[in-house]
Amino acid sequence: MSSLPDSWIFTASCPSRLGTVDVVTRFMAESKNYINEIHSFDDRVSERFFIRIEFQPQGEAFSCDTFKASFDEQFAPRAAEFSMEWNLTEPGHRERVAILVSKFDHCLNDLLFRHRTGQLNIEVPVIISNHPDLKHLAEWHGIPYYHLPITPDTKPQQEAQILELLEQYNIDLVVLARYMQVLSPEMCEALDGWAINIHHSLLPGFKGARPYHQAWEKGVKMVGATAHYVNNDLDEGPIITQGIQSVDHAHYPEDLVSKGQDIERITLFNAVRYHVEKRVFLSGKRTVVFSN
Repeated sequence: MSSLPDSWIFTASCPSRLGTVDVVTRFMAESKNYINEIHSFDDRVSERFFIRIEFQPQGEAFSCDTFKASFDEQFAPRAAEFSMEWNLTEPGHRERVAILVSKFDHCLNDLLFRHRTGQLNIEVPVIISNHPDLKHLAEWHGIPYYHLPITPDTKPQQEAQILELLEQYNIDLVVLARYMQVLSPEMCEALDGWAINIHHSLLPGFKGARPYHQAWEKGVKMVGATAHYVNNDLDEGPIITQGIQSVDHAHYPEDLVSKGQDIERITLFNAVRYHVEKRVFLSGKRTVVFSN
């Protein structure tokens, strides 16, 4: 179930202490905001509390700006008592998403289809690639496509161009939809917390070219995928979603590729959806995800 189109989304986190749920829900009731969905979690290891609420105002109608200003003014003193960090997202808000891709088109195709059919409430103002192969797909959707070739010698300049485009298009979220380049530490730092990557999850770990063929040669019994936030630890950023499927001796390399790509598609879609619906909280090297 996705967020209701006319719902506001409230998210917050703070140190664990008595009354954290009450301070939020009591305010919602007193200010005549009807709660449609609520999730909360108190992490006893980090001693931090997380909450997400979807709600609809029941009182007099206001513009979004007026309502948000009033909500901020009234709730801020209560939040301050709990050292609460919080955010309010208005109905219909659409994250501006830049998609980075190389030659594989399965994840890009899936994201664009879900965007076009309304399954993902996002805008895709730009697609960036180190290859020209998928330009036709971007053009069919009417989305600007930037081909930025890269070599070891031009990597700093190419990444600088990407960052310039992200600023130019006012991007909220970057999605690496099988962008087959190792990002520099500087690029990872620039994207930390607002870029999502997808990669296959195979045991043992098969790196480099044709990982599914390597997996078949070892007789793997499971294929899977992991979507995570980008950080300086290559393919080890905070995990948002994972998918897995059993395989056996009757599956040939092309079968593993097909199943793996299916899992990559749905795993990446769920990660992006949870992010744009404000269901993901970063908590150190981990995430708290209020999936529904």
